[in-house]
Amino acid sequence: MKCFFHRCCECLRCCGRRDPRPRTVWLGHPEKRDQRYPRNVINNQKYNFFTFLPGVLFNQFKYFFNLYFLLLACSQFVVEMRLGALYTYWVPLGFVLAVTVIREATEEIRCYMRDKEVNSQIYSKLTARGTVVGVVLYTGRELRSVMNTSNPRSKIGLFDLEVNCLTKILFGALVVVSLVMVALQHFAGRWYLQIIRFLLLFSNIIPISLRVNLDMGKIVYSWVIRRDSKIPGTVVRSSTIPEQLGRISYLLTDKTGTLTQNEMVFKRLHLGTVAYGLDSMDEVQSHIFSIYTQQSQDPPAVKGLTLATKVRKTMSSRVHEAVKAIALCHNVTPVYESNGVTDQAEAERHYEDSCRVYQASSPDEVALVQWTESVGLTLVGRDQSSVQLRTPGGHILNFTILQIFPFTYESKRMGIIVRDESTGEITFYMKGADVVMAGIVQYNDWLEEECGNMAREGLRVLVVAKKSLTEEQYQDFEARYVQAKLSVHDRSLKVATVIESLEMEMELLCLTGVEDQLQTDVRPTLETLRNAGIKVWMLTGDKLETATCTAKNAHLVTRTQDIHIFRLVTNRGEAHLELNAFRRKHDCALVISGDSLEMCLKYYEYEFMELACQCPAVVCCRCAPTQKAQIVRLLQERTGKLTCAVGDGGNDVSMIQEADCGVGVEGKEGKQASLAADFSITQFKHLGRLLMVHGRNSYKRSAALSQFVIHRSLCISTMQAVFSSVFYFASVPLYQGFLIIGYSTIYTMFPVFSLVLDKDVKSEVAMLYPELYKDLLKGRPLSYKTFLIWVLISIYQGSIIMYGALLLFESEFVHIVAISFTSLILTELLMVALTIQTWHWLMIVAELLSLSCYIASLVFLHEFIDVYFIATLSFLWKVTVITLVSCLPLYVLKYLRRRFSPPSYSKLTS
Repeated sequence: MKCFFHRCCECLRCCGRRDPRPRTVWLGHPEKRDQRYPRNVINNQKYNFFTFLPGVLFNQFKYFFNLYFLLLACSQFVVEMRLGALYTYWVPLGFVLAVTVIREATEEIRCYMRDKEVNSQIYSKLTARGTVVGVVLYTGRELRSVMNTSNPRSKIGLFDLEVNCLTKILFGALVVVSLVMVALQHFAGRWYLQIIRFLLLFSNIIPISLRVNLDMGKIVYSWVIRRDSKIPGTVVRSSTIPEQLGRISYLLTDKTGTLTQNEMVFKRLHLGTVAYGLDSMDEVQSHIFSIYTQQSQDPPAVKGLTLATKVRKTMSSRVHEAVKAIALCHNVTPVYESNGVTDQAEAERHYEDSCRVYQASSPDEVALVQWTESVGLTLVGRDQSSVQLRTPGGHILNFTILQIFPFTYESKRMGIIVRDESTGEITFYMKGADVVMAGIVQYNDWLEEECGNMAREGLRVLVVAKKSLTEEQYQDFEARYVQAKLSVHDRSLKVATVIESLEMEMELLCLTGVEDQLQTDVRPTLETLRNAGIKVWMLTGDKLETATCTAKNAHLVTRTQDIHIFRLVTNRGEAHLELNAFRRKHDCALVISGDSLEMCLKYYEYEFMELACQCPAVVCCRCAPTQKAQIVRLLQERTGKLTCAVGDGGNDVSMIQEADCGVGVEGKEGKQASLAADFSITQFKHLGRLLMVHGRNSYKRSAALSQFVIHRSLCISTMQAVFSSVFYFASVPLYQGFLIIGYSTIYTMFPVFSLVLDKDVKSEVAMLYPELYKDLLKGRPLSYKTFLIWVLISIYQGSIIMYGALLLFESEFVHIVAISFTSLILTELLMVALTIQTWHWLMIVAELLSLSCYIASLVFLHEFIDVYFIATLSFLWKVTVITLVSCLPLYVLKYLRRRFSPPSYSKLTS
């Protein structure tokens, strides 16, 4: 059998990926398939087997820092430029690249395993119930939800870009120093070759160990986050940007499942003249019971019924019609599982309540069906062609499904046509959002008002309606519907037109109100973020009233703040007038719909973003996934600040991937957002600790670590410059071979790297005083000012050590090396101790281990150091004096600063 599907892929067209084309699907003849289609799998990997190594290397060498060291190492193959052994250049570079490749490979393998696990779960769900029959037209990357998202990318943090900028400044300093040295030689001889040699000689100005220290620090931060028992289940999926968490200015969050639990509770049934809440559901139950009791008794017609009885019967029938519509119009399937007492087959045969589980694509649907069960009308069976309901008396009602029209984001409604097998009546039921249902149902004077009232209570509102069809009407509709579905051109439009011919003058049955309760500690978490200087924007697909109510309930908008609800605008003139009205408001939260937002961004993008960024909070309702990503992108472009996006569903993936830092919440909507995010949490409240504690610590530690590594390299470069200038500007290295490698590895690496364990305040204090986070938004831990301070410290200490060694050495050059190098090692160890704010036992171990390694290695360094000289008293007092002169003034300055101008955190720890 051959089937032709000539439906153009609208999602391909709207995303602009490729031209739409007809698709031919062969049923039962796979050998005739003339083209391959994407596999229906989730794939969040950045690389594949062939692109991994080239991709990782490209991402490393596209930045100045690593490219510089590659060129430096390659230059040593030229004999005229060689200053030392090749291993002194290639081993550090190879180690840096190896760490990066291993880290990326580990993350890719973890990502592959997570994707494999999720894909296996999807396959298991499909095969668990036996044979699967169906035609899948669009799979894998051609799915609408996938095409609404961007490809996974390697995010580069702002901190790394700042470090890259500092290395460019250091390179500029390197070139200037080299030119000065050659100029002082009066550009004699082959001066251009001397410039290159000096560039290589002072290459330590840019520390190659900086990159590897920072990368290993990121691994430590990620490990600490995963091990934090106060935020269990947190996963770091991108270990390259933990410092980003410490500098977030804008937080963009989804509502349903992110701020709320995505656990729906039925709260309200509104029939226009009467409403039933949680405290009056027993009345609904009695109405349902009375209807089916009367039907079972089937009494003869009685004359002279009282008015009260007539009203009672009328109300009971209205309630019954509403409840029956809710019990039939959905996509819920009851599934029966073994409970240890009753096996699956028997439970399914007898409709055992204790074994029944409802499955649906949305928790709203399950909440509605569970409510109909609680009032007496139970969904007990469903397949592709029929639905079974059980009455309070245990009688089974059978309905045949004639047609079903699924919910879509475009239509915002769903419908079903069923035939009651007991009466033969054909009924078309429909439910959907009030914005579309208002034009479908018969005229009434209460729909809009009551929808607004329920939405203001934070309820998710659905409008339920029905239309009775005769057999002739249905046959006519079916004929036109089938013909439309077989159309070759404009099939979707023709099908929609036929369905809309039914959607007229429908009888309004009821409104349903379902509440999605807030997650635990959402309010204090949002308050913490607000006090930390982070502006929170809520982007949701819900209607305006519901979103506004949730924002108030979650304290996203404080009780004292005014709210400006942006009027619905449809053209440029209206947008201009509304923007002017908004401009006159001050310090108020903004609530705007997706349609109005689109119009403002189309004509007044700059003006709107300027005004919105001044608001303490923004709520965007009826927001499409692409709009969410667009808002993130505009915030980044207009403000230059870091953004963090939080969501839990597939429609949040594009926003999460676009943000500087994406956080996925593992919720009831699956793991798509979690798998695509940089960080994954299990509850929204964990975001507070993730930012206030781990983000803050990661940023401050990396800032201290990077500046100290730069200081370490500038010290030895300053000593080299002093040495060369004293000895007639000769391009001769002061330290050679193992000394130069050992300096930045075994002699100082452990104490310097131990700075990743440092912290200025305890985590409890950081959570209690989120204002400490606000200080980081100005970028003070790593700035041009702090960089300049460390440069001056390095020049001072390098000059003191070198001039001191030259002044105090006795007769041999090897004594200069011994005195200066030992003073340099001791100075670095003391400077680490000066920098540390909270001592950790591993820091003490690192200091003692490094000192022990240096002392022990002196026995093997006789080629560079006079072993007999270092055992003399003369060596000891000279090294002590030089070290004290280089470090003691800095200790005094640190004490005076803490005494007279203490930082904000020190006031909290004292």
